[in-house]
Amino acid sequence: MLRRGIAPDHDRDQAVSTGYEPRWYQRDIHAGLRRFSVLVLHRRAGKTVLAINALIDAALRCEKPNPRFAYLAPYQKQAKQIAWDSLRSYCQPIPGVLAQEGELQVRLPNGARIRLYGADNPDALRGLYFDGVVLDEVADMRPEIWGEVIRPALADRLGWCLFIGTPKGLDLFHDLYHHAIGETDPAWYGALYTADDTGAIAAGELERARRSMSEAQYRQEFLCDWQAASDNVLIPLDLVAAAMKRHLNPAEVAELPVVLGVDVARYGGDRSSIAVRQGLWCREVQAFQGLDNMNLAARVAVKIAECRADAVFVDAGRGEGVIDRLRQLGHRVVEVNFGGRPISARYFNKRSEMWDGLAAWLRAGGALPSDNDLRRDLSTPTYDFDAANRLRLESKDKLRERGLCSPDLGDALALTFALPVPPRSGPNGGAKPRLALGLDYNPYEETI
Repeated sequence: MLRRGIAPDHDRDQAVSTGYEPRWYQRDIHAGLRRFSVLVLHRRAGKTVLAINALIDAALRCEKPNPRFAYLAPYQKQAKQIAWDSLRSYCQPIPGVLAQEGELQVRLPNGARIRLYGADNPDALRGLYFDGVVLDEVADMRPEIWGEVIRPALADRLGWCLFIGTPKGLDLFHDLYHHAIGETDPAWYGALYTADDTGAIAAGELERARRSMSEAQYRQEFLCDWQAASDNVLIPLDLVAAAMKRHLNPAEVAELPVVLGVDVARYGGDRSSIAVRQGLWCREVQAFQGLDNMNLAARVAVKIAECRADAVFVDAGRGEGVIDRLRQLGHRVVEVNFGGRPISARYFNKRSEMWDGLAAWLRAGGALPSDNDLRRDLSTPTYDFDAANRLRLESKDKLRERGLCSPDLGDALALTFALPVPPRSGPNGGAKPRLALGLDYNPYEETI
């Protein structure tokens, strides 16, 4: 494919062939690229090659003084493994190009530089400017890399950014793609191509891949399905999506206890959250940023009165002040230590047990309000088993290491499963009520 570059003497254009021959869908993508472009492509579709050539083309055409371009992968070592050979190979035919492997950088004859970076070291990028940036495998990057580092580095020179990757759930990449396709601003562009769309992988090979992979893996890697979850996610996105479409008649749960779960914020970016559940119905979830303990306790007290709560479970990790204040106001609350001992020996800690109870509740027909933050929170944590074969939920610290936020709304809802709560007495003389679905509200019981 021919690229128009600037000759070393800067007095005329020079035709340059990098050897890149784009497929039909790559040509369509190149034609559609705008200042901010979000490209979702299946595995082995050639997205890195496309992005490298977009960088080279833009760098050769750039007439600004000292042009600077960057390619970012989640880790610098990964950037070298994925992109360095391609960058060096496609730049090699350009007269006067200089490849500097020690710096993972190429210098072009017009003074432009293209350099590879790792998003794991954002401080190395602060203070730099860029005329164009590619963010590869955005789903594996910390969310702040875009808003706090890259976007400011593009501002003064009106630089562009190309986001590329394959879906991995409801994360920054998901949000950017749906912003791009829903945005009326002509500066944004979004495109998604599955393996069925491109034809880049032979049908027989796709069928072999389908047979050797789990359904979730295949849907995620080759069908670019945002709803597909990793096999070790405790609560799959599909389960959450189904619960958010489900509607219960309040009369079905009228005799069941109203349970409140209160998760108290631990750090500045975390949210204090309140969840209200009655049987198979999660009535509401609320999140609050920056509330002190007294204000949070006041909001919980109002909610207790409003819902006539039968039980209130509060996270004891940072909730001592909230618990003390609620008790001072005359409310009976139960403090729950997420790291404490579970009821069942099958679990690593109390938090793991509560979240598994939440998962069981969803499978039993639980209904959720439609809330994007709740959707993300519930479908984020993974699980494994420890040496004693106890189910262990991914910790908040591990989630942060993956660049994900604390699942505060999910923790609040999980707290409503801390202990079984007796049902309200009703017209059956106190007999335990059943829902029309034939399912009990208590996920801990061995039998119904």
